[in-house]
Amino acid sequence: MDELQATLCERFGAEFHPSQPQLKLGVAMATLEQKPINGLRHPPKGDTTGWYIWGGGELSSANDFFQPVHVHHLDAILPAIVPYLGLPPGWRFQITLGYEDVWFDGTLLNES
Repeated sequence: MDELQATLCERFGAEFHPSQPQLKLGVAMATLEQKPINGLRHPPKGDTTGWYIWGGGELSSANDFFQPVHVHHLDAILPAIVPYLGLPPGWRFQITLGYEDVWFDGTLLNES
């Protein structure tokens, strides 16, 4: 997994910042059937990677929108996003069949 993630980071000129398997990310499980799949990474805190993943266009601010999921479960839940999880804080992605967009968003580095 690390090699795949490092290769993707190199392709986009980003520093490799792995998401350790025992850490958690926020996944909007109820939206994963919607397309595209979106991800953004804030700075990690505690036992989290800083990643938030959801399907569809809109990101909800509802307290129960995201559920904590350990990184090591993603191979079974949503394997298509695993290569992107090595992108460092401040990066985003959007993917769907035949489409990929990856970019840096410095606003994600701000504490809120």
